[in-house]
Amino acid sequence: MSAPDSTHAWYHIEDEEQIASPALLLYRERIEHNLKLMLDIAGGPQRLRPHVKTHKLGPLIKRQIELGITKYKAATIAETEMCAQAGAPDVLLAMPCVGINAHRLAELAVKYPGTTFSTIADDEETIRFIAAAAQQNRVTLGVYLELDCGMARTGIVPGEQAMFLAKSIKDTPRLQFAGLHAYDGHIHDKDVEVRRKRCEEAFAPVLAFRKELQSNGIIVKELVAGGSPTFPFHAKCDDRVCSPGTTVLWDFGYGDRCADMPFLPAAVLLARVISKPGTNRLTLDLGHKSVAAENPHPRVRFEELPEAKALMQSEEHLVLEVEQPERFLIGQSLHGIPLHVCPTVALHGEAVVIDGGKVAERWPIPARNRRITI
Repeated sequence: MSAPDSTHAWYHIEDEEQIASPALLLYRERIEHNLKLMLDIAGGPQRLRPHVKTHKLGPLIKRQIELGITKYKAATIAETEMCAQAGAPDVLLAMPCVGINAHRLAELAVKYPGTTFSTIADDEETIRFIAAAAQQNRVTLGVYLELDCGMARTGIVPGEQAMFLAKSIKDTPRLQFAGLHAYDGHIHDKDVEVRRKRCEEAFAPVLAFRKELQSNGIIVKELVAGGSPTFPFHAKCDDRVCSPGTTVLWDFGYGDRCADMPFLPAAVLLARVISKPGTNRLTLDLGHKSVAAENPHPRVRFEELPEAKALMQSEEHLVLEVEQPERFLIGQSLHGIPLHVCPTVALHGEAVVIDGGKVAERWPIPARNRRITI
């Protein structure tokens, strides 16, 4: 049998033989679709503070700036610096900065004076770390109070101690109380109404606490709310700023669970058949150094083989059980959508940008590292 023809498939690339596998491919038309949809759902760029942890790419920051998006959220110092290098006016590092990382954030404020930097805190000691770094570097840093709305990862439950911390931030020299940050990453139910209800219940204490803060004379400039699965719900409320991340590239994990959100997978893993052991197997050059391995299989879903079963995966190999493996040729390309795109991107040193079915650019991914310059 001849190999399946993918000439007219959306993932087809005319000069694909020039791309070494495994590779991370980004499809520009699909990214543009996703960015437009983000803006449409949010109701405008001023409602967005997109998370950059998914793509970690300066060119995508620049494109979003062209679309009017001025505020961004990051998870690491490197991602924060990447945003500043791309010209982002406002970056929130949504990670408590302790130890040397507080000083690194303050040093970014010195190095990139055109960018406003902020971070989060949920503890007195964290506030002291940030304040000491800001004082030493003679900069002012914004601090959002991190609230726990049910994920129990970071944050403080709204209440008396949270009020004390908000006042501490407000009254500490070199710090500005920037607002509240509440991430509901634990809410990703497949049933849209269940997801909506859980989101509303999770944020009821947050909204009540914001009202209490303001009645105590503490101005809450911004409430940064939610992730990708709850993005449409927060977008309907004009009293908060939305911070979706995965929506830029999407993956089949959210695609399966959030069918109500018509984003398109824009990141594809290119792999090739390197062996056909046995009578029902294909071995690909796509090990767990090329696709995020924190979840059980299937970690990647191949467009040409949606029903293939992963039998094993090692550092550089993926063995699939397939029917009629003779349909596939040694060296043939396969195209997979990752289950979880964010950590998958971090495994690649560059992204190959596809535009109009051709290789257009190659973008280095410097923010996959823990350090760029600071």
